[in-house]
Amino acid sequence: MALERVQKVIARAGIASRRAAEDLITAGRVRVNGKIITRLGTKVDPIRDKVEVDGRRVVSEKPVYYILHKPRAVMSTMSDPEDRKTVKELLRRVKERVYPVGRLDFNTSGALLMTNDGELTEALLRPAMSVPKLYAVKFAGDINEDELSLLRNGVTLDDGYVTRPTDARVQRVEDGHTWVHITLREGKNRQIIRMGEAIGNRVMRLVRMSFAGIKTEGLRPGQYRPLKQRELERLKKNFVTPYRRRKANAARTEAEGFDYDDDADY
Repeated sequence: MALERVQKVIARAGIASRRAAEDLITAGRVRVNGKIITRLGTKVDPIRDKVEVDGRRVVSEKPVYYILHKPRAVMSTMSDPEDRKTVKELLRRVKERVYPVGRLDFNTSGALLMTNDGELTEALLRPAMSVPKLYAVKFAGDINEDELSLLRNGVTLDDGYVTRPTDARVQRVEDGHTWVHITLREGKNRQIIRMGEAIGNRVMRLVRMSFAGIKTEGLRPGQYRPLKQRELERLKKNFVTPYRRRKANAARTEAEGFDYDDDADY
């Protein structure tokens, strides 16, 4: 069996994403064969070596993939210090330790991918992968052509950041509100809400209709389903394979003595 980095073994076991696993390691919460490790480059034999997190043996699980229709007023985390309801409570029947790919705001509903596949999670969360996220947005008031053009071509947020171009289309106008479908390929904190503030139209309701092309169609809030084989194959083809290629290129570039920014956009 080939040696693997400890954080990869932890991620594949569904305990944490690779980035979160790095934090566990540097915090001294991981042991290998009874010894605490803090070096991120540590490699182990996942079959023969005993890896523990907080005293619990790490056992690899089969990878599983679900799409959850997250309801409003639910945290898209596995725990909450304020004791609010989390997505973990919605997936009690899932035996594997899954975690969310990214987050949705507390009052935003919609598509949230849940998995224990650390590599897929990393690929989908890398800014350079430009993963599409389709939202249905209910704005207060009318959205005129100038405001729609701003949404499409770039809005300056409150911190000076200019958003990437988006696909924004008006769907309907009703009772003094405008529903717009917006496809983002980035994920700044509360981005669409801040985009609405920037153009002077408050966001009244926000629903993520799909993530990386995976839709919640047919699922009521709180329901989830496993990904279909063709959906999983498409995710791996469109995001995991290119991500692996980028990492391989990065390794070659580093070996040749050049700097490489894994989060850069090319």
